[in-house]
Amino acid sequence: MQGIKRRVVYVSLYEGIAIALTGTVLYLLGYDATSAGVASVAASAIAVVWNLAWNIIYERWEARQRKRGRSLGRRLIHAIGFEGGLVVFLVPFFAWWLNVSLWEALVLDAGFIVFFLVYTFAFSWGFDRVFGLPASALPRSG
Repeated sequence: MQGIKRRVVYVSLYEGIAIALTGTVLYLLGYDATSAGVASVAASAIAVVWNLAWNIIYERWEARQRKRGRSLGRRLIHAIGFEGGLVVFLVPFFAWWLNVSLWEALVLDAGFIVFFLVYTFAFSWGFDRVFGLPASALPRSG
């Protein structure tokens, strides 16, 4: 599976799981179900846009690399880049929506950052195992 179909399937599966996990954690931390639900769906929408943008950026970089494939190092770069960018967008949103300081939002998001860093790495690896590597990581023919 390649191209836009691959991206849509990837993002849909990834974010569906993320919404369920984020909403549940926020609810368990004491936020009411509505606030937790809206926060998780909005965070997912932000993440979808960033996910699509980040994967386009990453795959363009990846396609220019002399050595092909997705090594452990490249997978770590992918996961760290995605999560780092997401923090920039989500911390201010959580502070605003949950009516907490930026520091409190960062502390709240810290657990999500660690979890989603591992989740992003594992999900991407699993996705590639099930659906194969994208064209940008396949060996060059010729």
